[in-house]
Amino acid sequence: MRQQYFSGLPVVIESGAERHGGDLRRLAERAGCAPSELLDFSASLNPLGPPPWLGRELSRLAGELTAYPDPESTELLLAACEHYKVWPGQVVAGNGASELIHAAARLPGMRRAVIATPTYGDYARACRLAGLEVEYLPLDEARGWRLDLDRLRDAPRLPSLVFLCHPNNPTGSTLPVGELKELMRERGDSVFVVDESFADFAPGLERFVRDRPENVVVLVSLTKFYAIAGLRLGLAFGAPELAMSLRKQLPEWAVNSVAQRVGWRCLRDLPYGAHTRTEVRRLREELALGLGFLPGLKVYPSAANFLLCRIERLGGSVEPLVGRLLSERIAIRPCANFQGLDERYFRVAVRSQGENDRLLRAMERAFGVARPVLKKVARRRKPAIMLQGTCSNAGKSVLAAALCRIFLQDGLKVAPFKAQNMSNNSFVTREGGEMGRAQATQALACRLDPDVRMNPVLLKPGSDTGSQVVVLGRAVGNMDVAEYVRYKPRVFETVKRAYDDLCEDFDVMVLEGAGSPAEINLKHHDIVNMAMADYADARVLLVGDIDRGGVFAALAGTMEFLTEAERGRVLGLVLNRFRGDARLLESGNSAIYGHTGKPVLGVVPHIEHLGLPEEDSVSFKAGVHPASCQPGRSDVVDIACLDLGHISNFNDLDPLFGEPDVRLRIVESAFELGEPDAVILPGSKNTVADMRQLKGRGMAAAVRALAARAEVVGICGGFQMLGREIEDPHGIETDQGRADAFGLIDVRTTLALDKTLTRAMGEHLESGQQVFGYEIHHGVTEALGDAARVCITGPQGPLGFADPSGRVWGTYLHGLFDHDEFRRWFIDRLRVRKGLSPLGRPQTIYGLEPALDNLASVVRRSLDMDVIYQALGFEGKVRPSLIR
Repeated sequence: MRQQYFSGLPVVIESGAERHGGDLRRLAERAGCAPSELLDFSASLNPLGPPPWLGRELSRLAGELTAYPDPESTELLLAACEHYKVWPGQVVAGNGASELIHAAARLPGMRRAVIATPTYGDYARACRLAGLEVEYLPLDEARGWRLDLDRLRDAPRLPSLVFLCHPNNPTGSTLPVGELKELMRERGDSVFVVDESFADFAPGLERFVRDRPENVVVLVSLTKFYAIAGLRLGLAFGAPELAMSLRKQLPEWAVNSVAQRVGWRCLRDLPYGAHTRTEVRRLREELALGLGFLPGLKVYPSAANFLLCRIERLGGSVEPLVGRLLSERIAIRPCANFQGLDERYFRVAVRSQGENDRLLRAMERAFGVARPVLKKVARRRKPAIMLQGTCSNAGKSVLAAALCRIFLQDGLKVAPFKAQNMSNNSFVTREGGEMGRAQATQALACRLDPDVRMNPVLLKPGSDTGSQVVVLGRAVGNMDVAEYVRYKPRVFETVKRAYDDLCEDFDVMVLEGAGSPAEINLKHHDIVNMAMADYADARVLLVGDIDRGGVFAALAGTMEFLTEAERGRVLGLVLNRFRGDARLLESGNSAIYGHTGKPVLGVVPHIEHLGLPEEDSVSFKAGVHPASCQPGRSDVVDIACLDLGHISNFNDLDPLFGEPDVRLRIVESAFELGEPDAVILPGSKNTVADMRQLKGRGMAAAVRALAARAEVVGICGGFQMLGREIEDPHGIETDQGRADAFGLIDVRTTLALDKTLTRAMGEHLESGQQVFGYEIHHGVTEALGDAARVCITGPQGPLGFADPSGRVWGTYLHGLFDHDEFRRWFIDRLRVRKGLSPLGRPQTIYGLEPALDNLASVVRRSLDMDVIYQALGFEGKVRPSLIR
């Protein structure tokens, strides 16, 4: 190392390459962990990650890699001209900004290099390799790392290559653009290379890229702003002659075809750029604020996506802090090898909110202080795991219930949560609030009373394009798709408040998504999948239904449509409903790990006779419920349930599916109906529409014909259909005011604006059995004469009516068949009418506790619970094998 002087200041001519930030392999070796486990603050890339379309674009480009890339990078350069508003012929593309730095160092006619420091060490390295002597011009730290224009202006008139960085790396300071442009024009003997690799992060920054003097080259790194460090892509801007001279220093095919195409898309993605600038500014200010509370630490103002800090404690050296942070698997960038800085300086990148907060907590421990609670700094979230799926009905609800029971068994206080559920299969809480039945089941798995906060938004479809919207248990109105999309931002605030309020009392939360997180037409207004996972800071298990086929493609495709940040939330993959030997999946599990980088954390077998309510009617309508009667048994009763277009609360039938002497069929047409022993009309979200559909299919006439020899039962909406007429004075379901019903019971229903939501109990008069359940319906049903007799009565009045024979009857009471004694009485009456002997005693005990314990046992054996517990931060705090 030797020293020269530049305008009276010492200049060091050094050799050797600067250690670069982002060397994960070296940092991980020092930390004693895998590179993937390291939180890297040493590399300054976009904290939002790459654009969300990057994975899909890379997959699409895989088939084009057999052709050589365009040597001129034509489309990329045209996109750069349009983006930065410069003329063609003034842009050069390179394999990262680093290649362009080395090309600039080889521009002909230069005798020396002048570099404003502290700054990126590759400028000096490139110039030394080009045979130039390097002289340093220190920035003035006391004046906010300001460039001394007078010293630069008075320098000897030698052909010089002057390297400047705007904003500067590592200080984050900016240049006085107007004054500097005047100086550049005065120094026509020199070429100024202005590195604007971090300028895209600074909104409103005055730049050199558009209005440049003729002797200026401007460098831009797409690598940093678009977080594509592995692709390497940079641009250089200059006057046509200067650009041509730069181009001559580059090898042919400097930019590969993938980088060209990705760069073209990046430059056209203006919303991503705008969002990045807004978020980076917010994150940088919050990180600077948090670091600023640490005593003995100076944080310099920055316009970029990083912060330079100077430490005055811990012996006045950053090395003890580096070691302490690496022990917590966090890497920062020591800056002692930047010319002009010493061992007191370090740089930290701006990363995501949660990652920044993790750094701040680690820094507090290292400094031995506690940071004041600031409104801008997010509080620590409760540990949370979320089940998301590749599709609807992948088994998310059941697996969520299983995890709820497993955590409960292991001594944790656990609660379920689903931000938004779409289902007509609802449940009424003790307080009379309406929520999804799946979350009610999950609450029972936690041995909790169902609470509307567990499912703050319930959508009950009433047509193909509209739904009733239930918020915190109460209907707020009917909305079509467009209306609900506009309403979503407001209701998401309610969802977040419900989650915050609920999770306060629990150790861990089990969240469930809806549909698939990869539904790209819905992602921009998502409140239930990744948006909720982000708010809850939840780790995600992605579930695929292997019983459908194509599960590995479904998992891979879903991961492709997630953003980098979303993929980072995915803890692992789960294959659900597998039939067979799980060892046959080993090659597939290995391949999916290679494709997605995510391990298969479990293969859950198909569970026959699960015994839990389904979340929606997908399985019900598909007829996938197992035949409940024992194979080969002849003494069975045949019960037909009519399939409705807007069926609701179909779980009323679940107890009948479990009976060994019942054959329960779901029928869609009069032809399928046959000669059953009983017909059940289930609940409906749109009674009038479903009733008219049944009439159109000839089902109403078929049911009337059967009423003389079979039992006909209506529940809720099905009960209303059995009456004489349905009055609708408020136009809730029809604009015609009334509709004729089937006329099998002499009652009339009048639909009302207010919905009845209540728990209810009563007595079934003929059997003498006590029954209880819940009511959830619009309207009041009353007898029209003596021909209708009360069949179920409660403290508040009739809960059901029957015709004179007692064969046709209906009730508003959901959950009627849950009661073992009444269910057996009902089945035995059908047996006697059929000429079979009554069995007298319940053949099955309907209850969720045994089913939940069985489910938890199967899922515990199938999932890698150690990984899940570790991800939630419970390692060593619970004993997963403990069953209480």
